[in-house]
Amino acid sequence: MKILIIGELCEDKFIYCKVDRISPEAPVPVLNPLETVSNLGMAGNVYKNIEALLPESFIDFYHQDTTITKTRFVEKKSNHMFLRFDEGESIVDKFNFSIIKDKISSYDFVIVSDYNKGFLSVEDLQKISLNSNMSFLDTKKKLNYESVSGFTFIKMNKIESEQNSSFINKSNVIVTLGKDGVLYQDKHFESPNPQETIDVSGAGDTFISSFASHFYLYKNIEKAINFANETSAEVVSKRGVALPSKKLI
Repeated sequence: MKILIIGELCEDKFIYCKVDRISPEAPVPVLNPLETVSNLGMAGNVYKNIEALLPESFIDFYHQDTTITKTRFVEKKSNHMFLRFDEGESIVDKFNFSIIKDKISSYDFVIVSDYNKGFLSVEDLQKISLNSNMSFLDTKKKLNYESVSGFTFIKMNKIESEQNSSFINKSNVIVTLGKDGVLYQDKHFESPNPQETIDVSGAGDTFISSFASHFYLYKNIEKAINFANETSAEVVSKRGVALPSKKLI
């Protein structure tokens, strides 16, 4: 199986701290770092999810060359995030469709993880959708439906659906609702195994990866939604950015 992933890559960095006093200089907590955990984020997390879900597949990954880092300062005991500090988003190089134009049709499916940092244009999205065999879009852009209607499926969360309310009932649009499950074609899919939310970081990446891989293999929309619901519910019950467990895969 050949899979193509396109989107912005970042480093997700979690600095877990001990917090037991307030600064005498200002009414802010004093954070004492205990450990740092780093992993690939944004489209990089989609790559890691697909790698876990389909370990025998061949994966190509196109992302920007510039570096984006998201650093979270988290109290280790409670997992409460005090601060997120993002770097590198102001200067992001552009995607060049011509580098995949002649081979995009050779991939079984394509996932576009567009975090709207400037790497992908609307024109890029159109070209990707129109030239691929099967394509899945997860984007933070406010869109005109005609520009992305060529995607096999478009995934958006509740906030993104409010920005694109004119086409949320289209046959290829899936809206994730967090612990409340998924909305598709006016049908509500409850999470099959809702769990206590510890950390939502990367849950959307897990959903689009799980849905795309399951739908490609079995061509059943409802079962793919339920599977993606289950894997997403599992990863938000873990600390930091997590991958689906082997028992679910």
